[in-house]
Amino acid sequence: MDTEWMVQGKCKDMHPSTFFPSDGVGVEIARRICADCPVRSQCLEYALIYRIDHGVWGGTSERERRRILRRRRLAANQAMG
Repeated sequence: MDTEWMVQGKCKDMHPSTFFPSDGVGVEIARRICADCPVRSQCLEYALIYRIDHGVWGGTSERERRRILRRRRLAANQAMG
């Protein structure tokens, strides 16, 4: 997957620990940064494709990404028959 989008992220000049918080408050801070990021959707897809389990990617937490993947699997299974 192309990663050129990463240089356009609002996070590019921020400390990585901002996006790998240890509590819910930290997750909310990271989400606010991601909220109007121009590459939010690419970031989320990257995390989903590579099954990144930690941190906030594309404005989503680990739990939210697991839910998205689960929904996608269910939809794919239903489409197959």
